[in-house]
Amino acid sequence: MNADPRRPAPTLDFLTTKKDELIGWARKFSLFPYPFVTACCAMEFMSVSSTLYDTDRFGAALPRFSPRQSDLLMVVGTVNHKQAPILRKIYEQMCEPKWVIAFGVCATSGGFYQNYAAVAGIDRIIPVDVFIPGCPPRPEMVIDGIMKLQDKIAGSKHPIVNERF
Repeated sequence: MNADPRRPAPTLDFLTTKKDELIGWARKFSLFPYPFVTACCAMEFMSVSSTLYDTDRFGAALPRFSPRQSDLLMVVGTVNHKQAPILRKIYEQMCEPKWVIAFGVCATSGGFYQNYAAVAGIDRIIPVDVFIPGCPPRPEMVIDGIMKLQDKIAGSKHPIVNERF
């Protein structure tokens, strides 16, 4: 009990701050990517996973083959209006927390496919955390995008499930 009414009661801010730092550190190095690959950027996406660039050092090495097992959706290539509901459904199947990277100029803005069939950026369908421009983007840009996402993950709040204080 608080004996002095002028002093505020102790809070758990210190514990929750340290918890957020610990969970953020763990999550940023354990990304489970799900590639939604539709076009030519797939070749560059595969080269990023090679030994030369080694995305395993960022904790994002092995792609998952089910959206329910992943927390990072990497949209690689052009998305047309016919594929938009599929992309939305895949995003909704992912568990929280989830992040999205738009890989290449086609995913970020529609690319040079400025026609009636192409979606002018996947951010019109789902929320995007990191945009990586380029046609195709260089592996160094992809690694930079993953590092920006890691910084975003590490700095975000992480709610405790089933708190008992």
